[in-house]
This record gives sequence, structure tokens and C-alpha cells, in this order.
Amino acid sequence: MDERWLVADRSGVRLDKYVNEQLPDLSRTYVQKLIDEGRITVNGRATRAGLKLSGGERIRVTLPPPPPSPLVPEDIPLDIVYEDDDLMVIDKPAGLTVHPAPGHQEHTLVNALLAHLPRLAEMAGSPRPGIVHRLDKDTSGLMLVAKHRAALANLAGQFKSRAVKKAYLVLVKGRLTPERGLIEAAIGRDPGDRKRMAVVTAGREASTEYRVVRYTNGYSLLEVSPRTGRTHQIRVHLAAIGYPVVGDATYGVSVPWLSRQFLHACRLGLKLPSTGEYVEFNSGLPEDLQRALAAASEG
Repeated sequence: MDERWLVADRSGVRLDKYVNEQLPDLSRTYVQKLIDEGRITVNGRATRAGLKLSGGERIRVTLPPPPPSPLVPEDIPLDIVYEDDDLMVIDKPAGLTVHPAPGHQEHTLVNALLAHLPRLAEMAGSPRPGIVHRLDKDTSGLMLVAKHRAALANLAGQFKSRAVKKAYLVLVKGRLTPERGLIEAAIGRDPGDRKRMAVVTAGREASTEYRVVRYTNGYSLLEVSPRTGRTHQIRVHLAAIGYPVVGDATYGVSVPWLSRQFLHACRLGLKLPSTGEYVEFNSGLPEDLQRALAAASEG
């Protein structure tokens, strides 16, 4: 049986939120389930998820044996940019879904990772073992993968503190001015279509920085750096200011020469968990986006 101990180091935070922050491989919903089952105790006593901690409490988390995983390792090629004992940096191709979802348990990046690193399956309580962040299915580029729980906690903490630096190459319709800017607009569920995101007053804070790399025949190639990590943030923000992402079927503009969104995670910077050294990785445009850029230039 997997047993973990925590000592609360601050006050005023809910128990379920605190445990989720300290053990990010356990989703908050799963943490709440463990509390309801009495598997998470505070100072030796069962309690409720909404308990406000005072600081100094001893928290015991007892995890049940994981059920047999429905995840199946698959021999899907991986483009590994970097790998050490703690993490991998993967250059994900467009068209590859990151993790399984209901009705889609196979042919994902997670299935490929399990074939490369079988011990990822030991991360209990998550259908997304090792996944620190995600890219949309039709977004290509650099992704981080944690190889064990301690690395996952470290990298999740870097994302939370905004220490991880990410940049994307994006092609939008129109000549975006000024050439550098910051888009700040809250993002939430579109009240008219719950499957979409939108700029809404009651949404969560979102901030996106951009600079124009070059203009080409009525389009702008941008380098975009999201300061926050909201769902579909780059696509929603650029559409909201009138410069939709080329090839984006949900928020953007369709073109005959590209069958997916022109969005590529080109740079990723982080501190290595083992040493604290800051490292940065880069990925050039894949062939389909190179061809699309040439087509845009030709008109």
C-alpha cells in the first residue's frame, strides 16, 4: 500500500487543494474521493475536503492499490529532444492526441510513452501518467514529460510559478499591429457553446505576449508567449483581437493549403529538477507548416 505523509506549511488553504498542490499526480477530484473514503487523515482523524488548515498538521495520504490500467503500451515512434533520469522533452507531431479520453483509449502520446518507459504506469490515480502539460491534438511541438512523481511535482511547481518559458510560432490572417503587444482578457466557457472557450468577463485571468516575426502577403507570422495557461488561450486571444489563427477550424480561418491550425510550440525553457540549471530547447517548423508558410507567401 502506498502511504505518503505531509506536514501543512501554511494556513487558510483547503485540505483538498493543499494535498493536490503537494501531490500533483493526484487530481483534485481523486483527492476528494480519498478524503470521503477516510484515506486522507489530519492528525490521525478523518475529516472533510473543505477543512481549512491552520499550519503544522500532519496529513497522511493512503493510496489503495491501483486498479489494472486500461492503458496499453504502443510502439509509436517518439521524437525525443532531451532525456535524463527525471524528464523527457518530446517534439510532438500534429495529429497525435496527448492522453486517453472516454472512447479514445489508444493511439495517444501516453500509449507511446508507456512503451518507452513502462514504469510510468506506476503513477496511481491518473489516466495521464507523466503528463505535466498538454498540447492540442493538432498543435505540434515541444512537450515536457515527468518520469517519476518527484519530477512531476517539481515541474508542476515551475508551471504554477510561471518559471517555465514557452513560445509558439503562429500564422494569423491580417497584418497585426503594433509589432509587439500584450493581450490581457479573461477566458472562460463560451456561454453560447460549452465546447468552445471565449473571452468572457467572468472568466479566468489570461495574458498572452506576442511579437511579429514577419509579414507575408496579408498574413502575420508571430512568436507568441502565453504568460498563463488557459485552454485554447492563444487561439481565443488572437481571434478576439481580429487576427484568427490560420487553419483553426474552431476559432480561426480556413485556407486550402493547410488542414490543421498553424500553431507550433517552438521553444521550451525550464530548470532541471536535479540541478536547478536553466535549459532551453528549440524546435523548427515541421514540413507541413513550412509548406503552408510558402503558400501564404505566394498568395
